[in-house]
Amino acid sequence: MATSVATAGAMPADTTEEVTSIGTEIRAGFTTYLTMCYILFVNAGIMSSVADHNGLKLGFIQVMTVTALGAGVLCLLMGFYANAPFALATGLGLNAFVAFTLVGSVGLTWPEASGVIVMEGLVVFAATATPLRQAVITAIPEDLKSAIGIGIGLFIALIGLVNAGVVVKGNGTLVGMAQQYNTWPLVIFAVGLLGTAALVAAKKKWALIAGIVGTTIIATVVNKANDYSVFKDGSAKIPHKWISPDFSLVGNFSFSFWSTLPIATAVAIVLSVLLSDFYDTAGTVTGISKEAGMTDADGNPRNMRRILLVDSFGAFFGGFTGNSSNTTFIESQTGVTAGGRRGLTSVVVGVLFLASLGLAPIAGMVPAVATAPVLVIVGVMMFRLVKTIDWDDLLVAIPAFLTLILMPLTYSITNGVGAGFVSYTALCLATGNLSRVKPWMYPASAIFVWYFIHGVV
Repeated sequence: MATSVATAGAMPADTTEEVTSIGTEIRAGFTTYLTMCYILFVNAGIMSSVADHNGLKLGFIQVMTVTALGAGVLCLLMGFYANAPFALATGLGLNAFVAFTLVGSVGLTWPEASGVIVMEGLVVFAATATPLRQAVITAIPEDLKSAIGIGIGLFIALIGLVNAGVVVKGNGTLVGMAQQYNTWPLVIFAVGLLGTAALVAAKKKWALIAGIVGTTIIATVVNKANDYSVFKDGSAKIPHKWISPDFSLVGNFSFSFWSTLPIATAVAIVLSVLLSDFYDTAGTVTGISKEAGMTDADGNPRNMRRILLVDSFGAFFGGFTGNSSNTTFIESQTGVTAGGRRGLTSVVVGVLFLASLGLAPIAGMVPAVATAPVLVIVGVMMFRLVKTIDWDDLLVAIPAFLTLILMPLTYSITNGVGAGFVSYTALCLATGNLSRVKPWMYPASAIFVWYFIHGVV
């Protein structure tokens, strides 16, 4: 008989009992890792592409090393301390902000840019160590929590479609669809989506991970048959090179940005990054927990304070290692969809990221088209929350709609959460329904008003 761990709330998609087995947790960990290991190469590419005003550029291997290190350490911490199936790594969006805005536009040195991340991480950690951050999260109305989960699902599905090349920049429109569907990547995506969907519909336990591995194998065979001309980014190719990790960026940060920038500018930058960190994770954890039933009697994520403490430490740890902020990944939903409900899922992800310090090329075999089908299917799973929203009550229906639609359209969880907060509070005030707004929603909404006026990250 398989060893199992009791879990409250909704059941894993592939079981009929409120339990999760060790095998399920391990499978979920592999699934999460395979859908997010791309961050090793994407983050290294972004962070190593810009030189500061001293002419310093970070090395690709340097960044990849601290990316794997940060993800590994923080996932282990999430698993052992918070006992939650959420994985962390360098946050996309924030890393671009660090590279292209702080270093490229503002003119900070790389150590100063990392110092900004360390500073905001310390502030977020301090806020999380008090009841403040959790109080804000528990003040969110239930329908908005559901909308956050739906928005994340749409966001994940859009990422999958973009990664597959199905959704592209539009010609005369904001977005469009690929003009030709006879290219190998799109054919491989279609086959992977059909195969993975069929396995999920048949309730196979290894459906998601089998879809990723199977699609990767197909892509590798096709790539080899075409003299590696199909996937030119190095994926879908069996590696022949060992990479030695480079830890030289660890500790490479400085607080001298306070003297480099006007004080108001420095404060605004720290607050902008802080807000994104503060609410991205709140939205991610709330949405995933809501969909999976990993909530308490009040509808709030279990172990929320510990989850947030690990995440806030991740922001600091990212800056401390000379990298951008680490945050909880929305790709964690793939592991939860695969049945992960406990910290063992995160521990497995952490072990795999630490193993990637030397074996990163193996992770690099997985092309975007191999994980894209899983992201689309996960989006479908999360969209089921739409039935829990009271669409007849426009005081919550309008904010919920703005929340779920703006996340994918603006590529930002923070923007969606902010739109929901501000519109809900404003509508309740305008209609005299003050009793429906919990006290913490007022300052949270006011901060988001500042955030939108100042300029979003």
